[in-house]
Amino acid sequence: MSDERERLQDMTAKEATHRLPRLRRHRRDRAPEGGGDAPTPVLYADSRLEDLVVITGYSGAGKSTAMNVFEDAGYFCVDNLPPEMIRALVELFVHEGSKVERAAIVSDVRGGDYFEALRAVLEDLARLGLRHRVLFLEASDEALMTRYQETRRRHPLAPASSVERGIASEHEVMEPLRGLADVVIDSTDLKAHMLRRKIADEMLPRAPTSKLSVIFESFGFKHGPARDADIIFDVRFLPNPHYEADLRPLTGHDQRVVDYVGRDGRLDELLTHVEPLLDFLLPQYISEGKAHLAIAIGCTGGRHRSVAIAEHLSRRWRERDDVFVEIVHRDITRADRPGSSEPASK
Repeated sequence: MSDERERLQDMTAKEATHRLPRLRRHRRDRAPEGGGDAPTPVLYADSRLEDLVVITGYSGAGKSTAMNVFEDAGYFCVDNLPPEMIRALVELFVHEGSKVERAAIVSDVRGGDYFEALRAVLEDLARLGLRHRVLFLEASDEALMTRYQETRRRHPLAPASSVERGIASEHEVMEPLRGLADVVIDSTDLKAHMLRRKIADEMLPRAPTSKLSVIFESFGFKHGPARDADIIFDVRFLPNPHYEADLRPLTGHDQRVVDYVGRDGRLDELLTHVEPLLDFLLPQYISEGKAHLAIAIGCTGGRHRSVAIAEHLSRRWRERDDVFVEIVHRDITRADRPGSSEPASK
């Protein structure tokens, strides 16, 4: 998929525009014998494209959130695409050799001349027989005003004027398109996680076999904080094998290190709290529609205590059928320098 993305990103706007007429020539319509009604188009026989979603709607109504939902679901996503370039992109999707099976495109007033251009594109897609859906996101004027005030961004239709004027102008442009949508979602009273869930419920097929991706990461605080972690456990209060000469060269993979960390019973006590907590939290994240969860466990150096605990937790949840478990040991290969020392309290 990365090769496909790079190929699309390398295509200039000029090249895309040059490709537009070719999309029409690829149609496999045949004139009916003896005249009569227009023929029914034949779907591209070699195309792997199963679902194309066009995301549109009012600025500030949640289009970026929608794109994230589809991206997490494995869709190839493109943001801020002018309507006239959708044809060129679709041509690449259906071209022989393309591996894109599901795609989502955000197209809105940022792309310039909008309604008539997008309607023409949608009509072309229908004639080509390409399966596509339109998601329209809206919100009340008050909600849009509040969101713009919170982010302090300018409205794309009123960059030098008031947000209120931009919203009014956008209504005139977008309202006719609302009637062409397959799904309309009002995000006025929805928080981000609620909107994600509603979009997933409305637009994505239910997949009971889909799993939450859980990463257990060990790290050392002295090498910097864990980045992009959703949950962090600090285990520096546990006995530190660093101060035992025969254990220092080892890591948390070694049973001798695990035994030393748990020698005073506090490791077992910690796990009696952490395991039920995660038993409660993981289903909540799954029901919310979260796709990835990073759980970081930190000790001082990231080689002993955090590694042992991350390994234990990953083994425990690897047997579940609703999560996919990965483990990362960020600092395990950072060997201690001769003569190095750590704070006695850690």
